[in-house]
Amino acid sequence: MSGSLVLLHLAGAVALLLWATRMVRTGVERAYGNILRHRLRATLRNPLLAVLAGAALAVALQSATAVSLLVGSFAGAGIVSATAGLIAVLGADIGSALVVKLLSFDLALLVPLCLVAGTTMFLATQARNWRQFGRVLIGIGLLILSLRMIGEASEPLRDSRLLPVIVDYLAGDPATAFIVAAVTTWLFHSSVAAILLVVALAGRGLVPVELGLVFVLGANLGGGVIAAMLARAMPPLSRTVPIGNLVVRATGAILALIAFILFGAPLERLGATAAEQIIHAHLLFNGLLALLGVPLAGLVVRLTTAVVSARSTPAADLLAATELSALNENALDKPAQALANATREVVRVCETIEVMLKRIIELYAHADKDGIDALAALDDRVDKRHAAIKLYLARTTVRPLTEDEALRCQELIGACVKLEQVGDIIVRNMLVHVRKKMERGLEFTEEGWRELTGFHAAVTANARLAFNVLVSRDSETARQLVAEKDRLRDTEKASNQSHFDRLREGTVKSLETSSIHLDTLRDLKQINSLLASIAYPVLEEQGMLSDTRLKTG
Repeated sequence: MSGSLVLLHLAGAVALLLWATRMVRTGVERAYGNILRHRLRATLRNPLLAVLAGAALAVALQSATAVSLLVGSFAGAGIVSATAGLIAVLGADIGSALVVKLLSFDLALLVPLCLVAGTTMFLATQARNWRQFGRVLIGIGLLILSLRMIGEASEPLRDSRLLPVIVDYLAGDPATAFIVAAVTTWLFHSSVAAILLVVALAGRGLVPVELGLVFVLGANLGGGVIAAMLARAMPPLSRTVPIGNLVVRATGAILALIAFILFGAPLERLGATAAEQIIHAHLLFNGLLALLGVPLAGLVVRLTTAVVSARSTPAADLLAATELSALNENALDKPAQALANATREVVRVCETIEVMLKRIIELYAHADKDGIDALAALDDRVDKRHAAIKLYLARTTVRPLTEDEALRCQELIGACVKLEQVGDIIVRNMLVHVRKKMERGLEFTEEGWRELTGFHAAVTANARLAFNVLVSRDSETARQLVAEKDRLRDTEKASNQSHFDRLREGTVKSLETSSIHLDTLRDLKQINSLLASIAYPVLEEQGMLSDTRLKTG
């Protein structure tokens, strides 16, 4: 077999590995995302539980990067501290290493079982959770299959004349090998996939174990870079956790590389085969990193916060960098283009509303006059864009429109009105609660604050679904959004009941913050209802919405 065909087969096997990993992650997120988020929020306050929770979530999602971004968003919203978030991500790195260990066993029998069971589940039912569980099983089957394909595709490389030259060069230059592994991991966007590839090649005798260890250290650095790069558009507080994790992993990987170059490593104690030694070295590295990183997490967070804050400006954080408008007057005589322009502008309003939702919960936790004024200024921007969009769409309807164009125009106007109402609720209602809490020096009970932040996180997640529906008009996402409205209604009832129970017990903090707590829940529920109604036009068009409720089935 020619070298080009060998590389093609190997590339195909790696591509299947990446795709299978993504299938597992997205299946778990879609079926159990909300449950995992709620459980994670409840356990992050205890360092040991945070490590365990991070590890478990990384195993479930097959990705420490996904955990890093998720926990970072919690820290940005004030739901958990950045220090607790960083500790959880260190645990997620251990979970990612455990995934590599699990996949190193002989799991060939699981391939047909997972593919058959997963396909049957996915095709035999319309229940969302069962279909997503089927998706997870298919992903696991393809993941194991891809590892076998990598081994088979790399077998001809034993006879390659070029590969030994490359391997010998990298073995003699650990620094270059380290950088190559980090860059490759970043390109894969998966440290699990990168390390599994190294393990597969080492198992075939194509990569010496010493070089494999250097590759593992580089892959750990690359894994930290992935999350930090993906978080670059997030608010400063949300970036603290991924960047802090990068600092810890980079420092640990570089120090471990220097120690390995200077003193070597007793690799023979880590396993009988090259593959086992590499996997166990990966596990040992991440375990030691968590052990040493947990006591230093607070210091790392403080340093990272100082750097992130120094490079950020309040204007940038609050989307104040530009006032350019997508409402091109020259496109008014072309309805399709005009509607596309209006959609772009409505999406910008969505982004502003999302920032307002994030900032308001931060102000509940730590209120200050500058933050309050900045949030009020954002509502002024929403009002201005809302008026401009309505006028633009009104001028668009002067020209003849097709039925679909007319419906889309009404849909955009309705969405814009609802977004403007959400902004008003945040500023005219919730900001009043913030001022009241700040002026009176009130504090929520720990349980009450946990209920509010949990409810707020669910509303924020639904906001993102609503914004996606507005652009994609995906009926499945629209159905999920409306179903979430019903679930949140039950959550609100349970939270109210819990609050009244605390009042009956005479909890002082509950008595002092009772009106703020209940009014905030009501405001968030109203915001969620407005956002959920953005999905109604899509569901009506698909015949999925009855006169009074979402159709079952």
